[in-house]
Amino acid sequence: MKRSAAAAASAPRTWRNWAGTATALPARWCQPRTEAEISAAVKDAAADGLPVRALGSGHSFTSAAATAGVALDLSRWTGITAADTQTGLVTVRSGTTLQALNAELGRLGLAMANLGDIDAQTLAGALSTGTHGTGARLGGLATQVEALDLVLADGSPATCSAASRPELFAAARIGLGALGVITTVTLRCVPSFMLAADERPVPVDQVLEQFDSLADANDHFEFYWFPYGRQALVKRNNRLSLGDRGPNALGGPGSPPGRAVAAMPGWRRFWEFEVMENAAFGTLCRLGRARPPLIPALNRLSSAALSSRSYADVSHRVFVTPRRVRFVESEYAVPRESLLHVLGELRRQVPRLADPVMFPVEVRVAAADDIWLSTAYGRDTAYVAIHQYTGLPYRSYFDLFESIVAGVGGRPHWGKMHTLGTERLRALYPRYDEFRRVRAEVDPEARFGNAYLTQVLGAPRLPADFP
Repeated sequence: MKRSAAAAASAPRTWRNWAGTATALPARWCQPRTEAEISAAVKDAAADGLPVRALGSGHSFTSAAATAGVALDLSRWTGITAADTQTGLVTVRSGTTLQALNAELGRLGLAMANLGDIDAQTLAGALSTGTHGTGARLGGLATQVEALDLVLADGSPATCSAASRPELFAAARIGLGALGVITTVTLRCVPSFMLAADERPVPVDQVLEQFDSLADANDHFEFYWFPYGRQALVKRNNRLSLGDRGPNALGGPGSPPGRAVAAMPGWRRFWEFEVMENAAFGTLCRLGRARPPLIPALNRLSSAALSSRSYADVSHRVFVTPRRVRFVESEYAVPRESLLHVLGELRRQVPRLADPVMFPVEVRVAAADDIWLSTAYGRDTAYVAIHQYTGLPYRSYFDLFESIVAGVGGRPHWGKMHTLGTERLRALYPRYDEFRRVRAEVDPEARFGNAYLTQVLGAPRLPADFP
């Protein structure tokens, strides 16, 4: 068929995700610059009988974005289109990376209320897979969404919010790319703020004893635990007004009494994040991969070498940390009250694995929300993320982890490695079948489907097939 220039496609090329765990060779690769071109690409794909997947930055560890059909690369569809600094409502094109968005919001005197620790993802990709930060009183990124614009499977535009098409909105805020191509996102942002960061090694037994008080006393709390070490790196980030930056600024309720915080000097930031957390740790990881029997000792060395630091900066510079050492990851959301059991089992069983673990375990928290496929739907949540250095065996470790969290109703992060399918997921998500009904209504032919969506959602069914 003849296509418009707006929907012209470039030559096929291989797609690969950041971790190297998924690859695909799309039949067609499109880079639309307008909403009309996105719609044209979807219509052309339908005419040719091809599936469509929107591409983000490839930071999902699953094959969520993989397709043999049309790869819709949104890297040229970026930027803020509208902003109201009084209400905090900001409309953003879906291909905008979080890094670029944070910079643009900063220039407007605004910020996102919460972020994860990586900013390379596109906004739509981060939302669609349920990306979250940490904070016992805060939800994930999707809870900051006020409205979405999508292109549906027939190429038509759709707008949804709590007031307009509320069921589509409840599903699409974390929609796995299964409902349509998100074109713009309207976010509820907050005035720019500073974070006072306090990061220090603490015996892991002490962290677990104080877990609830640490989570509740700090705006943002997380910790990293090296499986063979005795220390955890505890991170406590608390909010300051913009006027509090400087040597007289004090940390929030979780900071040590009387500790002043100021911006980290450039040389120290380079040393801590680039030299120690990336270059030095990467060297240890490569040594461990070459000599696996050394890994427990190297892991304990990493734990013992953890250092303390306190500083203040604009929020996104504290939330985000450079990650240059490649790894594979699985993360599960568990009821917050189940965390100590999960970590206790990991502490007991990981040392028995035949293949030792090089990377730390990360623990974060979030408040309950009402988004249908949110991992925090209906319950206050603790997130446990496990990692392994790229090139090292990880399957037995990840299987062990899945067996532990299965006993407490763990829900897998949609963008990280897991083996769950439709029957298990239906039992974990009270609104799972409602999501599938909405999917069947807006995409009955699975135009936006792929193998991963078949694994986690099954094939669409007609609305009449649902109870």
